[in-house]
Amino acid sequence: MGLTTLAIYIANPGNSRKRRRVECLVDSGAVFSLIDGKKLRELGIRPNREEEFFFANGERVVRKIGNALFFFQGRESASPVIFGEAGDSNLLGSVTLESLQFVLDPFRRELRPLKMMLAGMNRCGEVM
Repeated sequence: MGLTTLAIYIANPGNSRKRRRVECLVDSGAVFSLIDGKKLRELGIRPNREEEFFFANGERVVRKIGNALFFFQGRESASPVIFGEAGDSNLLGSVTLESLQFVLDPFRRELRPLKMMLAGMNRCGEVM
């Protein structure tokens, strides 16, 4: 299976007019998106916490996380973002994809609109 890359725009939630174009690998197996930390800092995006992550080989790393605005095909959404370091590739993860209401079609290697489901329970406890 091939890789899916695309261009998105990112911005600081406090100043959405100043944007940067970023090429990302779509990785629906990644929870959070990962963007070059230098680009995030240039936009004034600051980390608000650190988290532990693991590579496929089991190696443990700690990365900073902040929040960014993501723009793609006329849609805009805030999402957590990992501050990438030297050697890291820009990734578009599942939380960002879903917040933008897209899903990766693995066969066509393209993003498709996500059908949003709204479920609730009636007074009898039945799912509607």
